[in-house]
Amino acid sequence: MLDCLIIDDDANIAMTICEYFNLFNVSSEYTVDYETGFSAITEKQPSLILLDINLGDQSGFTLCKKIRETSDVPIIFISARNTDDDILAALGIGGDDYIAKPFSLAVLLAKVRVMLKRSAPLPYPSPYETTRALTRFGDVEIDRATGRVARRGEPVKLKPLELKLLLYLIDNQGRCVTKEELLDNVWQDTFVGEGTLSVHIRHLREKLEEAPNEPRFIKTLWGSGYMFESKGAAD
Repeated sequence: MLDCLIIDDDANIAMTICEYFNLFNVSSEYTVDYETGFSAITEKQPSLILLDINLGDQSGFTLCKKIRETSDVPIIFISARNTDDDILAALGIGGDDYIAKPFSLAVLLAKVRVMLKRSAPLPYPSPYETTRALTRFGDVEIDRATGRVARRGEPVKLKPLELKLLLYLIDNQGRCVTKEELLDNVWQDTFVGEGTLSVHIRHLREKLEEAPNEPRFIKTLWGSGYMFESKGAAD
């Protein structure tokens, strides 16, 4: 399986990233337009995608939405556009991170390696294992052994990073977890911005809370961080 697919209409940038990644054993290929990019995703099944916003007369935003119809593959946007609106739009439609051009190839490689590591499938338990660590709150149940999440008995699809974030909050329930702590311990990446964290929190609420705008479990402590409500919430 391909580690990284780069989709950028600037062939020089795409080729440079690709050659650099391959030099450091992150198997990579690149395409320079929307259609060949989407075809390559289907054919190569990459573990991660680097995606530019501007793809000639097409949009990386549109391609991201199309990818998200069928896949949760991690997507890192790379773009010369660096306004807050662009960043929040990219994260809001399913992007996992956003890196503004120009960037350091070494930093980009480090971020890609971190995301590949944390998005790797969770190990499944031995078929002979009979005990499971179940965590329940409200109408949500998490099987920690398999990484499966259900709400009202129906499967809920969480990205590996969303699950890691949720479990970290649960394991520290009843206390304020600062944004810095979450970035250090969940993302393990000092280059991630607070906007990325906020979007992931919102996605968790939308998937798991009865009223996402008035969360019962995943609370915001303004100016401080987040807290998982501990009053009988989690087992």
